[in-house]
Amino acid sequence: MDWHRASLRSTRISTLAVIVLVGCSNAKQAPPAPQPPEVAVVTVNRGSVPVTTELPGRTSAYLVAQVRARVDGIVLKREFTEGGDVKANQRLYQIDPAPYRARLDSAVATVQKAQANLAATTALAERYKVLVAGNAVSKQDYDNAVATQGQAAADLAAGTAAVETAKINLGYTDVVSPIAGRTGPSQVTQGAYVQASAATLLTTVQQIDPIYVDLSQSSVEGLQLRRDVASGRLKLNGPDQAKVTLILEDGTQYPLTGTLQFSGITVDPGTGSVTVRAIFPNPQHVLLPGMFMRARVDQGVNDAALLVPQVGVTHNPQGQATALVVGPDNKVVLRTIQATRATGDRWVVDSGLNDGDRVIVAGIQKVQPGMLVSAVESQTPATPVPAKVAAATPVAPPFAPASQSAAASKSK
Repeated sequence: MDWHRASLRSTRISTLAVIVLVGCSNAKQAPPAPQPPEVAVVTVNRGSVPVTTELPGRTSAYLVAQVRARVDGIVLKREFTEGGDVKANQRLYQIDPAPYRARLDSAVATVQKAQANLAATTALAERYKVLVAGNAVSKQDYDNAVATQGQAAADLAAGTAAVETAKINLGYTDVVSPIAGRTGPSQVTQGAYVQASAATLLTTVQQIDPIYVDLSQSSVEGLQLRRDVASGRLKLNGPDQAKVTLILEDGTQYPLTGTLQFSGITVDPGTGSVTVRAIFPNPQHVLLPGMFMRARVDQGVNDAALLVPQVGVTHNPQGQATALVVGPDNKVVLRTIQATRATGDRWVVDSGLNDGDRVIVAGIQKVQPGMLVSAVESQTPATPVPAKVAAATPVAPPFAPASQSAAASKSK
């Protein structure tokens, strides 16, 4: 009986020892307290960025001249190459001049006859003037002589005008180009009969250097621009000096820049847009009338802009742009921002962020608003790009790929 009691006591002691050992082992293997997740942030600061607008448009010729017949007649020859360049006052067609040369000769003969008649009547009037003083002729005869002299002078004036008209019509038989430019296809051939009354179209000459680009801008964009200028938020380079860059139909950039000429004052009720006209040099004739293209218009400079990398901006189900910001207490805060345009790979934020805010650009998927995080500054901060540089070159990436891989490895 004593042996049984001793054995039971020994078993209990062993069991307690095992429990104590297991408890100590579990106490040593307890997991450590979780560390705040590490995220990469970019500190945003206010700076100057260009304000550009991309607008669709079409090219149109700087000057267009429709060459039409101004006299009736047969076309004797064409003296230009279709599609070639011509100079101002260069002869393009010759209409048969024979009838008009004959009319000019007839008008000249009429003038000569009127000159002779005027000389005779003038001499008679002068003679009667002396005779009427001595009562050798009646006053009525003198008055008739003076009237005949006046009629002869009027006939001479009419004949002179007829000569000028005949010369003009004869000159119209040489059809010249009113402007320097490039010709289109000829609408008539040699031997065709043209009429001045029908204003027969012969060809069209267009000057395309320089060339116009007519752009369409929404009235809302124009209204916003005027508001920004009035508030002093934007500084324009000048109403007539804003630079315009063209993107051709194949996606390449036209090497020469243009300037704005004027903005329309009437809004199209059908499209809600106004026409903005720009002018471009076109020495190589790369731009042709009627081409569709897009233009980037430099509207000014925003001196209080915040640039945020696009990877740091998301959208909520309502379509609003949002960004995750690390607060002073290292807690994540969700901000609703207004970002309506982009410069390179960065959004220009108009509202919702403050100068010095730290925006999360890497590790967004593993954090939630209110979480405590460990913020690491990205290697390439999103500093504002100078206006001249940003307008001509793309913006540098917000942070290097190496920092992305490092942050990804740490998150794992």
